[in-house]
Amino acid sequence: RLYRGMVRARELDQRMLKLQRQGRIGTFGPCTGQEAPSTAAALAMADDDWFVGSFRELGGRLLRGEPLTNTLFFHNGWEEGNLLPAEVGRRMLPLAVVVASQVLHAAGLGFAAKRAGKDEAVVCFMGDGATSEGDFHEGLNFAAVWKAPVVFVSQNNQWAISIPREKQTASQTIAQKGLAYGMPCLQVDGNDALACYVAVKEALDRARRGEGPTLIEAVTYRLMMHTTADDPRKYRDEEQEQEWWAKEPLIRFQKYLQGEGLWDDAKEEALRTELRAEVDEAVKTLEETDPYPADRPFEHVFGDPHPSIEKQHQDFLASLKEESDA
Repeated sequence: RLYRGMVRARELDQRMLKLQRQGRIGTFGPCTGQEAPSTAAALAMADDDWFVGSFRELGGRLLRGEPLTNTLFFHNGWEEGNLLPAEVGRRMLPLAVVVASQVLHAAGLGFAAKRAGKDEAVVCFMGDGATSEGDFHEGLNFAAVWKAPVVFVSQNNQWAISIPREKQTASQTIAQKGLAYGMPCLQVDGNDALACYVAVKEALDRARRGEGPTLIEAVTYRLMMHTTADDPRKYRDEEQEQEWWAKEPLIRFQKYLQGEGLWDDAKEEALRTELRAEVDEAVKTLEETDPYPADRPFEHVFGDPHPSIEKQHQDFLASLKEESDA
C-alpha cells in the first residue's frame, strides 16, 4: 500500500506537469521526490485523525481517499477541488498555499479534540521555509502549552522557493526548533518511507497518551521546481539535483521490496499500467466536466452580499461580455 501510494502520486504529479505545460491546468507545486513523508504518515493515521497539509502532500491525500480529480479541479481554478466525497469524510483540510497558515489550524484542531475528550490526533505538514514564519512558532507554542495531540512534520526539501536552507534559517537543524517549546523533536530520513512511518506512528501514539505534540524534520529534496511558475536552473545546479535523484524514495523502496522478494519487474509494469489508466480516466473526467461559471468566486468572499464585492462582480461580468463581443 505504501509503495503503491507513492507511485500513484508520482504518476499523477508527472501527468499534471505535462498538462500544465500544455495549458490544460494551472500552476501547481510538484511533489516528485517528496512522496514518502505524507504517504507514510497517512498510512500511520487512524480514520478519525486530521490530515492538515500545505500543497505538496499529494501522496498522503490520495491515500486518505481524496479522488484524483480533486487536485485536477483545484489546479484548474475550481473551488470544487476542495469538496471531498461523503465517504471520505471531513478529516482532511483543503490545500494551504499561504505558508505556515495551516499550523495554526492544526493546533486548534488538536486543542478542540483534547477538550472534547475525543481519541483523535492531527498530523500537520509544512516545508522548511514555514519554520521561519510567525504562525509556525505560535502554533507550536500553543500546542505544547496545551499538550495538544498534534504531530508537526516539516518536510525539509532544502529550498524555501529559491532560498537555500542555510540562508533562510540559522538553526543547525529544523528539528531542534521544537526544543524551544518543550516538545520531543527528531530528524528522520524523509526519503525512507519506512523510517517516516515509524517516526509518525510513534509520535501519534505519544499524542494519544496525552503527552502532547512532536516535531519531526523529514530530510528530503525538492527534485522539481517550487511551482510550475518557477525555474530552478536559475538558483541551483543540476549536479546537486542528480545526486538526490539517485536517493529518491521510489527507487529506494522498490529496491527494498525486491530485496524482500515482494516485487519484480512484472509487478512494477502492471502497477504502472494500472495507475496510468486511472490517471487517464481522471483527466478525461476533468476535460468532460462542464466549466464552472467564471464569476463563481464572487459568491464565496463573504457570507452575505457586500456592496463593494457586488460592484466588482458587475464590473467583471461587463468585462467578460466586452471580451466576448469583441
